[in-house]
Amino acid sequence: MIYKRNFIKELSFTAVGIFVVLLAVLVSTQAVNLLGRAADGRVAVDAVLALVGFWVVGMTPLLLVLTAFISTLTVLTRYWRDSEMSVWLACGLALKQWIRPVMQFAVPFALLTAVMQLWIMPWAELRSREYAEILKQKQELSLVEAGEFQPLGKRNGRVYFVETFDTDSGVMRNLFLREQDENGNDNIVFARSGNFSLSDNRRTLELRNGYRYSGTPGQADYNQVSFEHLSLMINTTPKLIDPIAHRRTIPTAQLIGSSDPQHRAELMWRISLPISVLLLSMLAVPLSYFNPRTGHTYNILIAIGLFLVYQNGLTFLRDAVEDGKIPFWLGLLPMHLLMFAAALVLLRIRSMPAQPFAQAMKAALFPKGRL
Repeated sequence: MIYKRNFIKELSFTAVGIFVVLLAVLVSTQAVNLLGRAADGRVAVDAVLALVGFWVVGMTPLLLVLTAFISTLTVLTRYWRDSEMSVWLACGLALKQWIRPVMQFAVPFALLTAVMQLWIMPWAELRSREYAEILKQKQELSLVEAGEFQPLGKRNGRVYFVETFDTDSGVMRNLFLREQDENGNDNIVFARSGNFSLSDNRRTLELRNGYRYSGTPGQADYNQVSFEHLSLMINTTPKLIDPIAHRRTIPTAQLIGSSDPQHRAELMWRISLPISVLLLSMLAVPLSYFNPRTGHTYNILIAIGLFLVYQNGLTFLRDAVEDGKIPFWLGLLPMHLLMFAAALVLLRIRSMPAQPFAQAMKAALFPKGRL
């Protein structure tokens, strides 16, 4: 029908504009945050742009939820404000008949959100953390100060000294290194040149053309060994992803059937967002009611309030599932059923003749007959 085609077309154009605006606001905020962290040394400078991209992928499901809800609410509110809805209602088009075109618009958003939540987002989160850690390690390798004694790795008593350092090539000249083994023996290394390297998740110090002295302090039992190339392993970083600390990186297939409360909570959240797209879009139909005579936008405030209740309720139930206080299904279903019931009640109220809200609520909950 004509109203469906025009309605979905307007919804699509509105959704594009809203998504772009929301994305621009959130990306600029996150970029400023990451630049601040990069200035403090908590994030590698080279990683800022890539991390913003990974962050956008991770935030896309929530942006899709907001876009579907705000777009539907905006377009239908304009219909009420410009009296177009009144014309359609006068022509015999019931308010509940708008549910079908709204669902035709919302279902693709829900499917895209499900794909993002269940498959793409865990991969993006894993790659983001790995990339940030690797770049941070590379940045640490380049922070060499010539003329200063500095600790090397996490082993106690392991220090090195560099006479000169070429920041462009990363090559150190006239390098001194001292370390102690498990028996308390000293190992002294002199090398003409060297550089740090990172490969196969191992950080190493590559030394060239030098001598290595090993022995016990105070005793004349030092051994001298010359070398052309010596590779010293610093550690086996980067420590990539700990599944318990970073459950958002776990593939959805591994979450299904898991008895870990944290995994159940993460699975509940991933399933909840696609469902919320459909329910919020359905809620937007009765919430869009606007009385042009009063000029008040109470419907927008109510819509914001219900959205906050919905999202905070899901977060609260997710935390309860994570703590093991409630089972998975008791955490997943209540808020969705509550919002579905609220949508049905509000639809019935808006389909009634104008009357005080308390009377309309009573009539909707306890109908004496079919409307």
